[in-house]
Amino acid sequence: MIEHTVTLVDSKTVADLDPSKRWQIQVRGAVQGVGFRPFVYRLARRFGLTGWVGNNGDGVVIDVQGQYVEAFLEALRSECPPLARIDDIELCGLTPTEYSSFVVVPSGEGKITTVITADYPVCDDCVREMFNANNRRYLYPFINCTNCGPRYTLTHKLPYDRVNTSMAQFAMCRQCACEYQDPVDRRFHAEPIACPSCGPKLDTDVAEIVSRLGAGEIVAIKGLGGFHLACDARNETAVHRLRQLKQRDKKPFALMLANLASARRLVELGGCGEALLQHPAHPIVLAHRRGAQLPVTVAPDVPWLGVMLPYTPLHLLLFYHAAGCPREAEWLTAAQDLVLVMTSANPGGEPLVIGNDEARQRLAGIADHIVTHDRDIVIRADDSVMRVIDGAPAFVRRARGFVPEAIKLARPVPPILAVGAYLNNTICVTRGREAFVSQHIGDLDNAPAIRFFEESVHHLLCILEVEPCAVAHDLHPDFPSTRFALDLGIATVAVQHHHAHVAAVAAEHCADEPCLGVALDGFGLGPDADSWGGELLWVHGAQWRRVGHLKQLPQPGGDTAARQPWRMGAAALHALGKGAEISSRYSDQPGAAVLAQMLEKNINTPRTSSCGRLFDAACGLLDVVPHAGFEGHAPMVLEGLVSQPTAMQDGWRLENGVLDLLPLLEQLIDQEAQHGAELFHGTLIDALTHWIASAAVDTGCHVIALSGGCFLNQVLSAGLLKSLQYIGLKPLLPRRLPPNDGAISLGQAWVAAHTPGPGRLNS
Repeated sequence: MIEHTVTLVDSKTVADLDPSKRWQIQVRGAVQGVGFRPFVYRLARRFGLTGWVGNNGDGVVIDVQGQYVEAFLEALRSECPPLARIDDIELCGLTPTEYSSFVVVPSGEGKITTVITADYPVCDDCVREMFNANNRRYLYPFINCTNCGPRYTLTHKLPYDRVNTSMAQFAMCRQCACEYQDPVDRRFHAEPIACPSCGPKLDTDVAEIVSRLGAGEIVAIKGLGGFHLACDARNETAVHRLRQLKQRDKKPFALMLANLASARRLVELGGCGEALLQHPAHPIVLAHRRGAQLPVTVAPDVPWLGVMLPYTPLHLLLFYHAAGCPREAEWLTAAQDLVLVMTSANPGGEPLVIGNDEARQRLAGIADHIVTHDRDIVIRADDSVMRVIDGAPAFVRRARGFVPEAIKLARPVPPILAVGAYLNNTICVTRGREAFVSQHIGDLDNAPAIRFFEESVHHLLCILEVEPCAVAHDLHPDFPSTRFALDLGIATVAVQHHHAHVAAVAAEHCADEPCLGVALDGFGLGPDADSWGGELLWVHGAQWRRVGHLKQLPQPGGDTAARQPWRMGAAALHALGKGAEISSRYSDQPGAAVLAQMLEKNINTPRTSSCGRLFDAACGLLDVVPHAGFEGHAPMVLEGLVSQPTAMQDGWRLENGVLDLLPLLEQLIDQEAQHGAELFHGTLIDALTHWIASAAVDTGCHVIALSGGCFLNQVLSAGLLKSLQYIGLKPLLPRRLPPNDGAISLGQAWVAAHTPGPGRLNS
């Protein structure tokens, strides 16, 4: 019989527990499939307690009694397993009963409200076993335990039991079964548990893979969330051929290095960068390169390299064989010469390849050899990409290692599905106080990408067991995500693009009060059907209004101008009354004279307030990347030129909330590229600061949400953060999600949850 409940466990409530009672403890959070039950089992035995522990729909439930329950609870919180996360603990006092021991019981019933954890790199314990010649998993490329290995990418549905994963086809051998069933073993209920006798097998010997890479071949290698295309990064011919075959013009390739010492040779990381590189998720980290140790074609035009550490046993085995199969463990931390290009296997901008047959079909014209294994990947997940901004980690792309970790909201919201935008698409599902944002899906510009988007919607709703009461989508009627939302047959909420940007930051930071939002990106449809992208908004939940915007510039050729920055340079000249100079200044660009006429006669020159196009105008005037090879290419190069931002006097004008930077653009016309880049960044930071400060006085808001793809720019973000803090405002930059359109789905969900309607909150 329940005698009473305690819903908050802190030092006081723990100290007040009656040790003569029996307590049922409900633990919520990331507590399934992470070794939590064996951890509880060991704790209970340590403190001489009796009872049981098991999984249930809410997480883990513990029924316990004994003299040292207080000490047990303190240890439960302070000694949590490395992959576990406790969000909430609730206690119920029960009538004591007769328990002779403490046991682990099978999973209980009930609606699932717990979560699956992300995929994690191979842990130190498994690494030691893998390189121990006396261990039965010696050099086994699929070694894992409860503290590491695949989770999300091999799970069909919850609860996270082997039968619900792609490991179901592998019957455990006697030794693995004993480990799996032993509560004191590190592999107790490690669902992907395997060994050479009973587990997945690689179809190519590791020594052969290394030999092929050394010979200059391109090798497709199956990983956790998909295939990589790999080659020797020091082999210029191989890198150039990979770039040609993958049709990847200028976009930098990610690199994998053996360890931190190897990374230090190539890039300048700093303390925060080194910690980020070694984060349990092992993301790709953008950092400034050291010298010219690699072919330029690895990362043309930009001063950064994207580096990551090995995160699967197979990755480590590649470096082990390349090092000559050393017997001593010191090689694991010593600098290695091998540097591998490890780029996503997604030809032609399509989704990541995950299936063996799919790889043979789609990668046959790119890879010289394809390495597969027989453990299926259930859901695609690219590598996460991060960089350090203002001394703290920030996402460029959020995927493997972080998804599907929930983002805690300020308060519970109704179940909402949000389907994101067109570029850098993600989806979001809310459940109570949690928002689950999917892995990076990418641009919805081809049929396979749209299918991946639809698969991701169904998979996330399935594993969370959520039936949404509404679906939120972008205001743009032609986005594939919008059309998908409208076809679902449930209530829809259209959310303006930049409102969603700002709302995402507010939701992430649990900022429930009104705030000012600065949304700087390439494009978003305004309610007036104009092209927006440099916006200052007042936002409170579902309510918003436009406080100001960047002065509009013509966009000659429409979307073409986003791929050809010289066109925006020409647009700036026209806006400055210098249209007659366009033909001579851009004489090397076909159609420059025609474009000048288009601007003069206002033909196919829609106007835009986009900050992305403002960056392009600066690049066009400074002759920095006239033709972009990928999204954000020119602004990235411009940022890379900056050593010290410098603000010019009278570089901007502000009138009725409209920020005009034409004086700055005029100053760039005759500038050398580096000085112009520094002048542009410094003046833009100064102008934005004054713009925001003026609106803060008018609205009474001191919280400033900063969002949009332009805030991937390290110089702009760090400079504006410091400047706003200096004048007493509270700027918020996305930290749990990227500032680009990868965060749009969270903002849409937050707005929709507060939009009046059946089953939803009122703002």
